Amino acid sequence: MAQNGALAFQTVMTMRKTIASVFATLSVMAAGAIPAAHAQAPDLPAKPIHIVVPFTPGGAQDIIGRAIGTKLAERIGLPVIVDNKPGAGGVIAAESVAKAAPDGTTLFLASGGAISIAPSLLGGKLTYDPARDFAPIAMLVDTPMTVAVRMDSPFKTLADLIDAARKNQGKVSFASTGNGTITHLTGEYLAQRAGVKMLHVPYRGAGPAINDTLGGQVDFIVTSVASAEAMVTGRKMRVLGTFTGRRIPSLQGAPTVTEATGLGGMEVPVWAGLLAPAKTPPAMLRRLESEVLAVCRSPAIHEQFEKLGALSTCAGAPELDRMIKADTQRWSEVIKQGGIQE
Repeated sequence: MAQNGALAFQTVMTMRKTIASVFATLSVMAAGAIPAAHAQAPDLPAKPIHIVVPFTPGGAQDIIGRAIGTKLAERIGLPVIVDNKPGAGGVIAAESVAKAAPDGTTLFLASGGAISIAPSLLGGKLTYDPARDFAPIAMLVDTPMTVAVRMDSPFKTLADLIDAARKNQGKVSFASTGNGTITHLTGEYLAQRAGVKMLHVPYRGAGPAINDTLGGQVDFIVTSVASAEAMVTGRKMRVLGTFTGRRIPSLQGAPTVTEATGLGGMEVPVWAGLLAPAKTPPAMLRRLESEVLAVCRSPAIHEQFEKLGALSTCAGAPELDRMIKADTQRWSEVIKQGGIQE
């Protein structure tokens, strides 16, 4: 167990060092970025833009926000500032943006937690309505999930695991980073689609979840591609499936969940995108969409995303709007069927 704990700690620390390296690079870029002296366009804000990030500095979503912000500032000639407002799975940040003036100066680097999951998980406790209080700008990345097991797990394929769960209802267990998180709901989605009952074991963060998966206290873990890559490279875990539409080369030939199970519709995008407060002028939304997409599609940004284990999506407002609606519907059904509560 001590060895497994050390391995999990080393894995998390390696990921943190990688993130810190990227973060430092972006900080230097931001410090040296002097916005061009453009004449103020009527479809751009008159003041600096703030990108509200719902997590602490140095994490993946923070790095995404800073990468986009630095390049966006260079393009539009306005300062772009990242404001970190962590807490409640993104709900605190979402509340602040929903109440902000619709003048283009406050944007939300949103993900499914506060937008697609919270309405069904928290219900009337929310002070905002994701469908009413935000306007989509652009989708940026997908940070997909995987199903991973320890190297000596008896489950050699995802089909093996599901077959065992079918024969031993409620006995096969999976680790997540907490109740109601995307890792929890993705594991529950797999169980529901496969028609089996699995035992959910929530942890407070990735480190303890990885530790107990390595130690055999749980049968498998639902974790991000970035976490899985670190464990696969270190030959500590095997990936049985990815919730993606195509295989991910860095995961050494691991199949998609659809390939491994024959179940359709098992692509589960873990998206991140930019939203603005509702009633932001349409012309301003279109201009911001155009500028953000130009930044998102640049080779430098693509490289930054790859370092985080993220898949660059770079799609416009209509695509983000469709993604949010589909995501909200999926998680609403999963939460209801699973009887999941906060």
